[in-house]
Amino acid sequence: MTVGFATAAANTHLDNQGTTYPWIKLHVGDPGAAGTANPAVETTRKQATWSAASGAAKTTTAALEWTNVAGTEDYTHYSQWTASTGGTFGGSGTVTANAVTTADTFTIPAGDLDLSLPVAS
Repeated sequence: MTVGFATAAANTHLDNQGTTYPWIKLHVGDPGAAGTANPAVETTRKQATWSAASGAAKTTTAALEWTNVAGTEDYTHYSQWTASTGGTFGGSGTVTANAVTTADTFTIPAGDLDLSLPVAS
């Protein structure tokens, strides 16, 4: 038997997560337990909009776009926050490593940032 959430409970948790922590910050390595490690030079947080969770998963419904990024680096992780600045850390994840150069535009297309939870079976 696989351990995890009941599907309905996972959907509820994911919908709350997306609503409570909609602000996405970029990182160049694992953000760590507090969400503050390895921050990208690009400090602007973007507000994600999410689909309703289904099957213990959800995805973004609009692209997240950072224009004229502040530095040359490789984005590998993201963190979720309650506010565009400051706020409370709510979780983190990985993105496909993306090298950017100062003044580039970096985009995570709609449907390419996902949240999911394991489901008991």
